[in-house]
Amino acid sequence: MTVNRPRVVIASRLFPPEPGAAAYRLGALARTLVSRGASVRVLSTRPPGGLRPQDAPGVRVSRWPVRRDAGGNVRGYLSFASFDGPLAARLLLTRGVDLVVVEPPPTTGAVVRVVTALRRRRYVYYAGDVSSAAAQGIGLRGPLLSVLRRLEAWAMSGAVCVLTVSDSVAEAIADLTGDRVRVVVVGTGVDTGVFRPQPDAPATAAPTFVYAGTMSEVHGAAVFVEAFGLVHAEHPQARLVMFGQGTDLALMRRRADELALGAVEFPGVVPGAVVAAAFSGAVAGLASLRPGAGYDIAFPTKMFAATACGAPVVYAGGGPGRTMVEEHGLGWGCDWEPQAVAEGMRSALAAPPTPQRRAGLAAWTEENASQRSVAGRAADAVLEAADQHLYNRGS
Repeated sequence: MTVNRPRVVIASRLFPPEPGAAAYRLGALARTLVSRGASVRVLSTRPPGGLRPQDAPGVRVSRWPVRRDAGGNVRGYLSFASFDGPLAARLLLTRGVDLVVVEPPPTTGAVVRVVTALRRRRYVYYAGDVSSAAAQGIGLRGPLLSVLRRLEAWAMSGAVCVLTVSDSVAEAIADLTGDRVRVVVVGTGVDTGVFRPQPDAPATAAPTFVYAGTMSEVHGAAVFVEAFGLVHAEHPQARLVMFGQGTDLALMRRRADELALGAVEFPGVVPGAVVAAAFSGAVAGLASLRPGAGYDIAFPTKMFAATACGAPVVYAGGGPGRTMVEEHGLGWGCDWEPQAVAEGMRSALAAPPTPQRRAGLAAWTEENASQRSVAGRAADAVLEAADQHLYNRGS
């Protein structure tokens, strides 16, 4: 019997060079699948201005223009529709497909379920979170929430399996779907090929706190500006650098101006190597999850980007991320409120990381939260899911 090469399509509005956990994990999955002999094609979006795609060897990426909000995000149902509508046609016209991997939102999952059913193909749903739980957390109620829950459950339950990032998210998926789908926990991690200690990074005399990632109401990153306002009066030499974009960015800029914090910088979206250099010299990285915003079960992957570069973390909020920071000595966990976060920042300033501490944090991240290991587990599940179709194609 001829040995067939699995042909995988990844359908996602987010893919590198776009920043964010979803883009990073799908990029790592694509590279790992290619390294294992799969043919990989990605159907994604054109990245926001200033980001130039540098796709990995062997990964074919088709990018479609999409509606973005003022912050450059593909966010909200009009933006989702601008991706999902063309995606249906793109999937129908893509030849040579054994399996589709789809990332939320549920509308995209629903499109993939319909198209794969028409083409008699399988798909895997890669859920970094549960969208309906997040929507409920930010106030969605009544018929709209019910429709979203049913749509998400339907999008997931048609998959051959659902990949997810943690046991807590897996439990939420089981509750949503009624155990109608197999859930595989693959974990979450960071690309340690990009996020690693940069010994040649320019040294900064000022102790610097670094945040890198999305700034939205879910993450609640604005708390760091408020907390830094309390700390800066005592440590005028300290600086705060906030990389990224999001719906809270304008608010954070305004608050920094109101507090007369000239030591706060907002460089925007930059390449990962620039962020890694900043983390490598930072007194601490910053990560947050706003309580009650629907994502209490999530891991902010940005905490691992910091530790991978040797920076301890000031973590604001609850959930499994804070538990991990505290149990593994990765930094300081604190409640999501300015006074508590300011105290965490003071602790970081009082105990800047030594070279040995930085090396230990980087080594722990490589072993426990590397994207390589996460992508390996995800690729195992994807290739296993493709086996039946490959058998039928080769027999």
